[in-house]
Amino acid sequence: MREFIKRALQKLNKMTGEQVRDLLFSAAAEIDRLETVLDSITEGILVCDTENNLVLANKYAERMLPISSFEQGKVPLWQVVRDEKIRDFFELTLQNGDRVEEREFDVEINGTKVPGTSVPGTLVQGVSRLLSISVLPLVKNHQVTGSLIYIEDITERRIKEAQLRRAENLASLTTLAAGVAHEIKNPLGSLSIHIQLIQKAMEANKEIYYNAHPSGIDALGQDPRSYFSSLDKYIGVVNEEIDRLNRIVVDFLFAVRPMNMDFREGDLNVLIEELAEFVRYELEESDIKCILELDKNLPRIGFDERYMKQALLNLIKNAQAAMDGGGKLTLKTEFLDGEIQILVSDTGIGIPDGNISKIFEPYFTTKETGSGLGLTLVFKIVREHRGEISVKSKEGEGTSFKITLPIPQKERKLITFEGGEE
Repeated sequence: MREFIKRALQKLNKMTGEQVRDLLFSAAAEIDRLETVLDSITEGILVCDTENNLVLANKYAERMLPISSFEQGKVPLWQVVRDEKIRDFFELTLQNGDRVEEREFDVEINGTKVPGTSVPGTLVQGVSRLLSISVLPLVKNHQVTGSLIYIEDITERRIKEAQLRRAENLASLTTLAAGVAHEIKNPLGSLSIHIQLIQKAMEANKEIYYNAHPSGIDALGQDPRSYFSSLDKYIGVVNEEIDRLNRIVVDFLFAVRPMNMDFREGDLNVLIEELAEFVRYELEESDIKCILELDKNLPRIGFDERYMKQALLNLIKNAQAAMDGGGKLTLKTEFLDGEIQILVSDTGIGIPDGNISKIFEPYFTTKETGSGLGLTLVFKIVREHRGEISVKSKEGEGTSFKITLPIPQKERKLITFEGGEE
């Protein structure tokens, strides 16, 4: 179109009034199209002439800098830019004729829609964005005819880069921590074995010690049986602490190591029935009644049986601990809105409002002997199954955990087109 206009202008003296009018309409349409393209670009474009006067600015650039109203080709760029840092940068760079690429600036944007936000037309007050600005020569026919300024919002990119760095650092720390935990586990095992050897040696020498003090009083002036009873008590405490540390290390290793899921199609109702039978006697001992409400129409789904059992068992154990004086545990499944829902509900003491948002965080626990990793593992297992977990609780009334698992869409729907003939 532009070549056509150039050729037409060369023959302007020979054109009729109607032809000139058509030419102007064509040129206006071409200009309008180019302006529409520029305003649709999600990067800022500014063009200055050889005198550094602003001759063109697309909508994105006007919003992001922002720019005051200007008369085309009459005002230097830096005089219409409101941000002081960017204004000084433009003045120095353009007057020196420098080429600058990807200089970064923090900009506060007030009362304008920030590109990239999810809600159309949202006015964002006081939002800080990170802009990358490049100043390049505008070249035509090997001659510099002005300057081209390119503006890009790199806020989201920098956030993602920071998240990636944190993930990489976390992965490195996780590998290191797993190695340290593994090294801790080995001496714990050695300590446990040697404590058992000490207990066996003590047991073998008890009668010898008793017979050596028939009066019932040893050299320390105490009953030999009381002496060994104290030693048994102390060693019992050591064993309990070794077991507790070992459980913490095992839970930690389970939490930080990658989960190699083995998804196999199965019936979650069957898994829950087996799990309920497994814990039935323990729940009865705690005076807890277990109720199953299983949806008979539950579809089969792919899941890792070992990990799913671990997640549900952790929830059941938490529910049992919350019902110290007995109560009711309900295990329920439901197929709703194309998703499988599993509910584990209890009538226990409930969770304080201030703790609800923390319960899935690593090492958060209200138990004296808890590792704080149980619900973290549950959360991780559910997410590995591409599911979600939520909790509702009220102090004194009980708690309900809901696991939601998606049903994979097995059939792809074809998009059909019904149109007439051309």
